[in-house]
Amino acid sequence: MLNKEVTKLLNEQINKEFFSAYLYMDMANYYADNSLNGFENWFFVQMQEERDHALLFRQYLLNNGEVVKLEAIAGPDKVYTNFRDPLPLALAHEQFVTASINNIYEVAYQNKDFRTMQFLDWFIKEQGEEEKNADDNIKKFDLFAGDPKGLYMLDNEMKARMYTPASLVL
Repeated sequence: MLNKEVTKLLNEQINKEFFSAYLYMDMANYYADNSLNGFENWFFVQMQEERDHALLFRQYLLNNGEVVKLEAIAGPDKVYTNFRDPLPLALAHEQFVTASINNIYEVAYQNKDFRTMQFLDWFIKEQGEEEKNADDNIKKFDLFAGDPKGLYMLDNEMKARMYTPASLVL
């Protein structure tokens, strides 16, 4: 059995990951509504990854004999006024998720829960990639999206992103 506080935080993380999926689907919808299908694709793939992360946390709890407690998931409430708006919000959200996972790791460490720490190692690495990707999107947008041709090319680049299921073995 896992420590009660660790279990509580892992359950909360499931909801944070599902909210992340909602948030990225909202961003994908915004770009779809504006015919930026590459940006839509990029955020739709991101949504799928976040959903997978929630399911990985769920399975970890189940594998350790813990009860999964799902809570209500709030809908995204952001209003985007231009094509750049979702990008820094995505980075800030990834930083929020990173802080949350780091907190779980710290509590697991304090409780000598080495199994959970090992499980979280994958997510810590993943969050580094997530933050870099979000930051790269902002930098590319700022560099290339200042004119319609640049935006078109960046949109086409983002269209190439493909969904790959998480490869974490539980």
